[in-house]
Amino acid sequence: MKILPNMKKYTERSEFEAVVIGCSAGGIEVLTKILPALPGDIPLSFLIVQHLSPTSDNYLTRFLDENCQVTVKEAEDEECIQPGIVYIAPANYHLLVEKDRTLSLSVDRPVNYSRPSIDVLFETAAWVYKENLVGILLTGANSDGSQGLKIIQEQGGLTVVQDPSTAEDPFMPQSALDLIKVDQLLSVEEINFMLRKLRAKG
Repeated sequence: MKILPNMKKYTERSEFEAVVIGCSAGGIEVLTKILPALPGDIPLSFLIVQHLSPTSDNYLTRFLDENCQVTVKEAEDEECIQPGIVYIAPANYHLLVEKDRTLSLSVDRPVNYSRPSIDVLFETAAWVYKENLVGILLTGANSDGSQGLKIIQEQGGLTVVQDPSTAEDPFMPQSALDLIKVDQLLSVEEINFMLRKLRAKG
């Protein structure tokens, strides 16, 4: 494993509360590599938007929960965000983070042709967690997530993008790279390494 550039300053000087992850085409395969690698006692909250068919059931959530050390569950409206839990946006609902660190679900119009929208999750989480947030944008076939990642960066959070050369569909990560200079450009294996090195706030 190569040493990640500039990672030392984040692991030594920064403390994080939450990680938001966005993905689309090819994302399910990547999530099945990232989430099972998380230790069961990781003291961070994870919130995920994977673009799904509006009629999808929660099979993905159940499959991940059965194969991960952390608890993986479908996000619920007005639920308090807890460390050590992975929350998956349900199909056909936007997932938002509220100021009191609870979740809310919305059926507002699609954003970037998507509901759930990565941008909606990233933007609302950025305003709440600010510099204590990690935003990760993975493989996907549209530009959803780029604007949200930009706001995470503007609020002082850590921005991470999957290296497009390693993505099943490079369009989504490349769209973010065209918009901002991200903090970390990583392969999936390097993202796993980074997540294990992050320090939790408090």
